[in-house]
Amino acid sequence: MHLVVVGGSDAGISAALRARELDPLAEVTVVVADAYPNYSICGIPYHVSGDVPDWRDLAHRTREQLEAAGIRLLLDTVATRIDVDGRRVQVLDPSGGERWLDHDALVVGTGAVPVRPPVDGLDELGAADGVHLLHTMGDALALTGALDGATVRSALIVGAGYVGVEMAEGLTARGIRVTQVEALPEVLPTVDPELGALVRAELARHGVDVRTATTVTRVERATGDGARLRVSATGPQGGTAWEVDLVLVVVGVRPDTGLLVEAGAATGPRGAVLVGPDMSTGLPQVWAAGDCVTTHHRLLGTAYLPLGTTAHKQGRVAGENAVGGRARFAGVVGTQVVKVFDLVAARTGLREHEAAAAGFRPATSASTPDDHKRYYPGAAPVHIRVTGDVSTGRLLGAQLVGALTTQTAKRVDTVATALFHEMDVAALADLDLAYTPPLGSPWDAVQVAAQEWVAEHGRGPEHERGPEHGRGPEHEPAARGTVTP
Repeated sequence: MHLVVVGGSDAGISAALRARELDPLAEVTVVVADAYPNYSICGIPYHVSGDVPDWRDLAHRTREQLEAAGIRLLLDTVATRIDVDGRRVQVLDPSGGERWLDHDALVVGTGAVPVRPPVDGLDELGAADGVHLLHTMGDALALTGALDGATVRSALIVGAGYVGVEMAEGLTARGIRVTQVEALPEVLPTVDPELGALVRAELARHGVDVRTATTVTRVERATGDGARLRVSATGPQGGTAWEVDLVLVVVGVRPDTGLLVEAGAATGPRGAVLVGPDMSTGLPQVWAAGDCVTTHHRLLGTAYLPLGTTAHKQGRVAGENAVGGRARFAGVVGTQVVKVFDLVAARTGLREHEAAAAGFRPATSASTPDDHKRYYPGAAPVHIRVTGDVSTGRLLGAQLVGALTTQTAKRVDTVATALFHEMDVAALADLDLAYTPPLGSPWDAVQVAAQEWVAEHGRGPEHERGPEHGRGPEHEPAARGTVTP
């Protein structure tokens, strides 16, 4: 059989590799819109900073490795139309010629495209003028080319989400004076403002000039002999302006769905293409995965959450089913983490306002346990906010911010596992977690945070188990095939 995959990033390559793994006789062709198949877009800030000096090292697999796996790559080739009934895809090759690719099955992983905010002058300026968007390897090379080829002393970043704060660190590492402008009241708006404020303080500690509740209104060429660009904005103190050498716009993405929508696919949240748990699109023999499609959130249902981890998993499911499998995507709980200089911020599940909108009765507790026993040198606090349902005691989410040494990323994974299996908050404190004084405490930081939530909000009427919960013989695990009374 012949499988065509449109998209050469996480979802597309995962689909292609899984298909070849299950059916070594399958002909698999991947249509890649640029020359960079299977590159880590998440790694771009670390190439900009110099932590990854050679951009080629960002490749998950080289072109030669992909071809050795039996995948045919069509680089710099753009898919322009899907003929569903004819089971073929029209493509535009590097020379500008159009042709059709026949297939037995099709997987679409076109990803997302960067959002361009409504800023006067932005559409008239590009990389040659010093204005950059950052989403592809081509964008990254244009940016590093500008940084290497000209004197860039100052930069302004529009947006303070995950990529924005990572890029603030990356540009600062190059000795560039960074101003960061965020329209919302606090940086990193995917966590509560109290935790976002900790990230903001870390940015400021490293010399980043952070301006929140401030909206960029205009970008234009500077008229003087100094900086190349003038950026105007409005904020709490009224109008302000900066003259800088470079502007980087990173305010989020939207799903790239044109190919599928024109073929008749339905859309859902944020305009992403609706897919089933098998990644089917409703179009015959057409599957889709990654940032162009919806995802199953285990607490919310159908949602849009563009993440590399999700794209890899969805792509694997789509590739398996395209060659006759019966795989199902298990869903996500929205686990995310970011490093900002010497700080790590993470979240999983729902924040309180998100849980309330979803119909839960949420409450949140805050605690600041140490990452390991205080008597062992180097102990540092982890700021943890736990959200649970006061009616049932069910765990709904957590947010953590801690120093780079505190293993915050792994601790959020503990909570994510509990969320995935629908545990209650009290049960999180019962987990048998590793302990040694240099690395933890008899009660791990996430368990202390869970106990704090239970102390404030109770276990929930459906989970009341008394003061000896987890300690008496009535709580010993049941033998296989028996029922505990």
